[in-house]
Amino acid sequence: MTTTMPAGVAAARDLVGPAVLGWLDRLSPDVRIVAAYHLGFVDANGTPTGEAQGGKALRPALALLSARAAGSPPERGVTAAAAVEFVHNFSLLHDDIMDDDTERRHRPTAWTVFGVGAAILAGDALLCLAQDMLISDPSPQGVWAARCLSAAVHRLIAGQGADLAFERRDDVTLDECLQMAGDKTAALMACACSIGAIGVGAPAELAMGLAGFGAHVGLAFQLTDDLLGIWGAPEVTGKPVRADLRARKKSLPVVAALTGGTQAGKELGELLARPGTLSEEDLLRGAELVEQAGGRKWAENEADAQLAAANKCLAETEMPEDVRSEFAAIASFITVRQS
Repeated sequence: MTTTMPAGVAAARDLVGPAVLGWLDRLSPDVRIVAAYHLGFVDANGTPTGEAQGGKALRPALALLSARAAGSPPERGVTAAAAVEFVHNFSLLHDDIMDDDTERRHRPTAWTVFGVGAAILAGDALLCLAQDMLISDPSPQGVWAARCLSAAVHRLIAGQGADLAFERRDDVTLDECLQMAGDKTAALMACACSIGAIGVGAPAELAMGLAGFGAHVGLAFQLTDDLLGIWGAPEVTGKPVRADLRARKKSLPVVAALTGGTQAGKELGELLARPGTLSEEDLLRGAELVEQAGGRKWAENEADAQLAAANKCLAETEMPEDVRSEFAAIASFITVRQS
């Protein structure tokens, strides 16, 4: 695995950034500043930051590769890539509010700067823009790309709903948690990996192979993110250390630990059920218990298995070899467990 960002990701930021900015101009000024701040284009006062785009632009890079996999130049995939990025950031704006997160990408979250209502509206606006971009294409391919994205959004919302419901339950199973991750994270990743190909009229076999790759990569990514949510360094995650334990999230390592039938898992359940705010000592003990109960090892092994399954899909799908290599490089990059 590599910790160096693949060149195609930086190139995607440069290619898709202007399209994103252009579509943001369609929003009303009050909504636009919130969306532009969240995306990293401006600071809280609306002053341009000089950044091409906030975040890593992983999903846009995958969408551009998807178009290239079908034999088209990456420019043909820009609209689809920007639409996927808008949907991803719609979900992040709302997630930050629901999870009460105060920091993202090493700066205050949009809702803490502009207010909850403004951040919700900005997320709604990005979702609308995403569909507008795709249906503005008069070809049948534009309609199919819009349907692909819409299906992913439905699953994303279902996954987020399940995630919220898990907060009120103490009997969440590992299968339920995997289904939630498949909906909340992997569905949009599968869409990103196939929507560019769909938008240029690629054969169904190619689109399905790319979607399968993206679904497995999405699960591997979520497992990695969950591991970093407990053991990741703040300079890597952009969030406080052990943030997911502090929020008592039913993340995959935690649920694996809670349902493993171990004494450590039982103690973990008792610790997380305590009323009031967990102390730093509690959080340290919680991380130890997740590891002792086998949650960390299970998540690491499952992430590796999902990455292997993704690479198998990639190997079995016909595409140019340079494109295949770039897909594999991004998959490796986003599943590195830095801590």
